[in-house]
Amino acid sequence: MRMVEIIAAKRDGRPLTTAEIEWVVKHYTAGDIPDYQMAALAMAIVLRGMDDRETADLTIAMARSGDMLDLHDIAPLTVDKHSTGGVGDKTTLVVAPLVAAVGLPVAKMSGRGLGFSGGTIDKLESIPGFRTSLSTEEFRRAVHELGLVVAAQSGDLAPADKKLYALRDVTATVESIPLIAASVMSKKLASGADCIVLDVKYGRGAFMQTLDDARQLARTMVAIGHHAGRKVTAVLSSMQQPLGFAIGNALEVREAIAALRGSGPPDLVELSLVLGSELVRMAGLRDSVDAARLLLREALQSGAAWEKFRAMVVNQGGDPTVIDEPERLPTAPVQVAFPAPRSGFVTAIDGQALGMVVNALGGGRSRKEDTIDHAVGLVLHAKVGDHVTAGEPLLTVHAARQADVDQIAERIRLAYTIHDEPPPLLPLVEDIIREI
Repeated sequence: MRMVEIIAAKRDGRPLTTAEIEWVVKHYTAGDIPDYQMAALAMAIVLRGMDDRETADLTIAMARSGDMLDLHDIAPLTVDKHSTGGVGDKTTLVVAPLVAAVGLPVAKMSGRGLGFSGGTIDKLESIPGFRTSLSTEEFRRAVHELGLVVAAQSGDLAPADKKLYALRDVTATVESIPLIAASVMSKKLASGADCIVLDVKYGRGAFMQTLDDARQLARTMVAIGHHAGRKVTAVLSSMQQPLGFAIGNALEVREAIAALRGSGPPDLVELSLVLGSELVRMAGLRDSVDAARLLLREALQSGAAWEKFRAMVVNQGGDPTVIDEPERLPTAPVQVAFPAPRSGFVTAIDGQALGMVVNALGGGRSRKEDTIDHAVGLVLHAKVGDHVTAGEPLLTVHAARQADVDQIAERIRLAYTIHDEPPPLLPLVEDIIREI
């Protein structure tokens, strides 16, 4: 095969064969195909697209480019949850121990945050001593003995995706549903989970800005899963405002702990139950979503989910006294309340703007190598639909220095819209896609 002929075929709109896709992934990973040719193919895919079969072939080839984790010798069935990213999204910290508490082994590899949405690994690393870099043996032992592990992605997991993503990032080829879907799902397939629930977010605080784009991505990823022999469901959830009240690593861990202890924000708890119920149903533990939800409610109310989270923290080296007393988590020295500029109803919150504010405070990254401050962030006091009175706090900024607060004050003011009339209710879950 010749790369130039494959590029030309996709440029002209011809579907690539399974053999061609496998050849490209194999030789690009090995370094035999130069970046300029791969960039040309990626651009042709952006312009011409890929059908479901091509996208599934690309995903499977990228998954097989590195280690393929197989846990069936220690767990007949494992489950996983993935979010496309959103501001204040700490659902993994609730969903993972919740479903593990009812007997579903969770073997999850997560990433770090980049851009305006935080990463699960960054949140967990705000717990003193918590180890996210585990050997394969440690990862497997946690699945076998505890039924729950959340660790950083292995360097050998889908290396073709890692290489291609870095190239797409600098060649204006990120915006492609097939390439985005293949990137996400290649890591999920390589992680070995049998049942996967996808939280596909849309809105200003999400990677996918529109509901139509989010729906297309969700359908593509579900189709990939079915093609690969996995059970996959996608939940379309709103990011038209931040999830919960906390944005920032240690602050979000506090909020997740509150949810596991029975006093979390209603939207965080509700979305966690929706996602967890899909995993319970797909795994066959219950035959309906309603029965699955009842089972998870019991695990939440009994404290079983909290105990499972605590056991995971201990197992991965974290200090349990800190999560037993969440006020001992990293705390920012400067805390400033921002008042509402006028009375009225909050009609919109720009989640992306607030996510970038947290980045500016030091709580996120612009580059993967950046270090972060786990203590900084925002705590909202009013959400969309709430009535506020002029002078009452809209949110509290947690910062390292007063100068940092002064620099982001105007951006916070512009992130809120307040009108005299209440807005229509925002849906939390727009749709659930189980079949294609």
